[in-house]
Formats: sequence, structure tokens, C-alpha cells
Amino acid sequence: MKGVNIVSVKDNVAIINENISKACKAVDRDPNEITVIAVTKYVSIDRAKEAIDAGVVNLGENRKEGFLDKHQALGEEATWHFIGSLQSRKVKEVIEEIDILHSLDRKSLAKEINKRREQPLSCFVQVNVSGEESKHGLAPEEVLDFVKMAEAYGNIRIIGLMTMAPHVEDEEKLRAVFRKLRALRDEVQAQGFAHAPCDFLSMGMSNDYEIAIEEGATHIRIGTSLVGNESNGGDNR
Repeated sequence: MKGVNIVSVKDNVAIINENISKACKAVDRDPNEITVIAVTKYVSIDRAKEAIDAGVVNLGENRKEGFLDKHQALGEEATWHFIGSLQSRKVKEVIEEIDILHSLDRKSLAKEINKRREQPLSCFVQVNVSGEESKHGLAPEEVLDFVKMAEAYGNIRIIGLMTMAPHVEDEEKLRAVFRKLRALRDEVQAQGFAHAPCDFLSMGMSNDYEIAIEEGATHIRIGTSLVGNESNGGDNR
């Protein structure tokens, strides 16, 4: 049986906003600094529309097909974040519809985006801070050289760094990953690159977004806790 969404998205949003406020208060941050992205990859267009109606206008998809279907249906109602690994051969099919890319992680992708976009694309550089083989992204020591290289591509604008923490209960392990990404962001920011202001940190999902906020996250990507999961499986954190 497919997952059933009992709680409305509006109710979920209220809970998440309360948690964001608590996390921000704990570290003296303004909740308005936090952008909530509804990860809608395992829910219907109608459920994604519920998120928009509840005030979450940033939607995240990680596959071309789901992204294009929802974009066609909801279009200008949302700001569109592509949060999954993007194959270079698929860039031409989606790149003009994406507002923000969270998974820039290789030169070939930067080159293809630069070729296909008419205007600069805001990108997060994806970093595999935890070193897990199952995760995409640059190694931390590769980030600064990659950002420098991206200056050659006028249609790439690096607005921040992104990572996925391990799915573990150990809070200190999570904090270590988030702190490492923040330190890398600060290192890039200190360079003063015109093409890479690197103001933002995309980190934190349903199970760890409060910790991520305490460690500096500006963009959190929430699936199950916000819109639920209407599929038979899959991780919609």
C-alpha cells in the first residue's frame, strides 16, 4: 500500500517553522535567514501544490522526469531547485527551467551548463564532506580549486556549498560535517571571487535540519516531514 498522508502540509509547515524558530533562538539567528525547500520527489503534483499553498514556494526535485512534470503543471508558482546529481547529457532538457542547482560537482557539468544557459545559473557546489562512497560531490580539499576553475564559465554563479550528512543518530558526527562545510564556505567567501560570493549553505534534511541550522545552514531540504512520501519506498528526507 502506498504511503498515506494523514497530516496536512499546512500543519507540517507550522511544526517545521516552530522548530526553525527554536533552533535559531538557540544560536541567536533570525528565522528569516532560513529558506525551506520542499523535496517533492516522492509526492504528487497535488501534494506539491499543497506545499505552495501553505507558503513553501521553493520546491526541490532530483530527477529530470519528476522535475519537468511538476514544472509544467506548477510553473511560475514556485522557485525550482534541482537537488539531485545532474547528468551532463540531460542538462539541455532542464537547464532553462531550473532556478537553483544544488549539485554542481564537476567541470564537465559546469561546461555544459555554461554552454546551454542563456543567463547565469545560481549554483551550490556539492561537497562530500563525510567521504561516503554512496554520496556524490567533491572532496573538501578539491573545493577551492574547483571554484577558481569555474570562473572561466560566465553562466555559472556559485552562491554557496551543499552537503548531505550521514543518516546517523550521533549528533556530534552530524555537527562535524556541518561545521566542516561552513568552514569551507568561509574559506571560499574570503577569496572575494566575483563569480562565487558563496553566501549560503544548503545542508540539513528532515532528520537533522535543526542541528544544521544551529551550525549555519541557510537552505534546508525537507521531504517526509513536510510533504510526506506517497511512494512504496525511497528516502525523501
